[in-house]
Amino acid sequence: MTRRLILTRHAKSSWDNPAMGDHDRPLNARGRQAAADLGAWLASRGYLPDEVISSDARRTRETWEGIAPALSTAAPALTLKPALYHASVDVMLAVLRHAQADCVMMIGHNPGIADFAARILARPVTEPTFRRYPTGATLVASFEIDDWSEAGFGMGAARDFVVPRELAG
Repeated sequence: MTRRLILTRHAKSSWDNPAMGDHDRPLNARGRQAAADLGAWLASRGYLPDEVISSDARRTRETWEGIAPALSTAAPALTLKPALYHASVDVMLAVLRHAQADCVMMIGHNPGIADFAARILARPVTEPTFRRYPTGATLVASFEIDDWSEAGFGMGAARDFVVPRELAG
């Protein structure tokens, strides 16, 4: 059976208030537009998650809020996982192994999400921006497994990769 992972780094966040804690930073205007663009891109390619798991940081929640309207009226509810806030690759894999749906979207942060994206694939993505995994970067990968509990490093096949800058105007 084929399972699909959509791995998204949160969109561009605001640094307008230097006194604000990192966990509470919202998206800036560019980030809100990027999230909407990502939603449209996902919908146009039929990448519709059945389950969405995210860090509980404000900017990851707002990224999903920007993506979801473009997907469908049946977009899944967001499941917040505090452990995904600046998570290591091992934590990200552990969270993924508890996923239940065929198509799962995870929204997180660098540097963990960039490392996770690189390690989860059998062959690396050659796009120059992939290693940096900039804000809004989204990887779509497939796994030939029956259950997410079987997922491991080096098992995924990259199907698509985009950064919001490629989608803008």
